[in-house]
Amino acid sequence: MGQDHIRYDILAQDALRGVIRKVLSEVAATGVLPGEHHFFITFLTDAPGVRLSQHLKEKYAEQMTIVIQHQFWDLKVTDSQFEIGLSFSDKPEKLVIPFNAIRGFYDPSVNFELEFDVAMSAEDFAEDVEMADHSMQDAAADNEETAAEGTDGDNKQGASVVSLDAFRKK
Repeated sequence: MGQDHIRYDILAQDALRGVIRKVLSEVAATGVLPGEHHFFITFLTDAPGVRLSQHLKEKYAEQMTIVIQHQFWDLKVTDSQFEIGLSFSDKPEKLVIPFNAIRGFYDPSVNFELEFDVAMSAEDFAEDVEMADHSMQDAAADNEETAAEGTDGDNKQGASVVSLDAFRKK
């Protein structure tokens, strides 16, 4: 099999993150969740760009799951991240979460789930995933670096493909 210089895995993951971005943008515009919808969002707390209080960082050193349902405020969505106010043990907190830090998104009201493989290095997070801005030579070099990192057993290689069959009603 040939080498994927286009990086379809990254492009597909970015497109699926666009679903989360769109849903959160609509909620931010109206200020409420439609119907019975609510979201569980799991993200890496040590990913670049994530901002949360030191208390939460200490409590959730690697990853954290938040629930967006009844009590949230100041939801702001940009192309690369979202900000939200949530309460933890009756203490208000502001969180900033880049979409690239999200590992999972789940809406139990309709049994819709997305999972992302974001166990990449900080450099991979910081990199813009829009391959159109990179030359094919840069993309090939990135592939080789990722493959080399994946061989040491500490890092996973690239992103996994999310099958759309998992979301189709049977």
